Amino acid sequence: MTLLKCATLVVADVAASSQRYSEWMDYAVVEQGSLPEDLAAAWQAPASAGRPYAILQPASGEAVFLRFVEGDPVASYAPIRTYGWAATEICVSDVMAVNARMEESPFEIVGPPKDLDGFATVKPMQVKGDDQEIVYLTQILQPGEGTGLPQPRSLIDRPFIMVLASHDLPASVQWVKEVLGLPVIDPVAIRYSMINLAFDLDPETKTDIVTAKGFGQTFLEIDQYPAEATVRGRHPGALPPGVAVTTMLHPDFARLEGHWASEPVVREGALYAGKRTGVLLTPEGALLEVIEGGEY
Repeated sequence: MTLLKCATLVVADVAASSQRYSEWMDYAVVEQGSLPEDLAAAWQAPASAGRPYAILQPASGEAVFLRFVEGDPVASYAPIRTYGWAATEICVSDVMAVNARMEESPFEIVGPPKDLDGFATVKPMQVKGDDQEIVYLTQILQPGEGTGLPQPRSLIDRPFIMVLASHDLPASVQWVKEVLGLPVIDPVAIRYSMINLAFDLDPETKTDIVTAKGFGQTFLEIDQYPAEATVRGRHPGALPPGVAVTTMLHPDFARLEGHWASEPVVREGALYAGKRTGVLLTPEGALLEVIEGGEY
């Protein structure tokens, strides 16, 4: 079981984005409507209240979702250039077959399939969507308890890792350990092609990254971004562009007391299922929505 529950992306047109992910990634809409005022307020984004949203589920039936919320494009936004949630990583069963599909799709391949420097357990590729969202599509070469990686049950399965861009990696690691109580690996320096391309760095430049596990599965990656990275611009009172919110389960709400940016309340629907849900802010200011449940 993973603690990851949902990646929320801001899109220009919820219906169009839902159609793209349905046609090309085999996701299905399981809930849609207008964003409730109290949820927008909990996200510190009152201007997003009333905007259309949709929740989508992968073909595998796994209860780990994508959520699209309509928002106005931000002219200054460029992916992999700002602090906060940088990308959604989705597990796939055959990355070469996925690459062939993406070549025919409206998604732009920004990183073709290749072995990942420093990690022999996965083989990723990366695409960019019409809303400037970055999605890693990663084949799991060594699933299982020992690696903390899932076994995909459809060609394109569920989100399994959320990528956080940090301005201060040690501070972010300390926060994950102290506030969330999760184990974090020691930093690993890798040649990170997406970051090197985004910042026009030498291809041999290395980036420090860490990963964190919950209930035995890796679900969070934190990257140390270059000094040239900036705070993500947004419209006043609205959700930030790109990946705006990550939603996870946490079994110990007592541990989180004193850290809430928005106190827990009971929420209903496909994602929340009647559970208490609150909101934290990471050291980067990124929105981390937490649903009560799961196990360490």
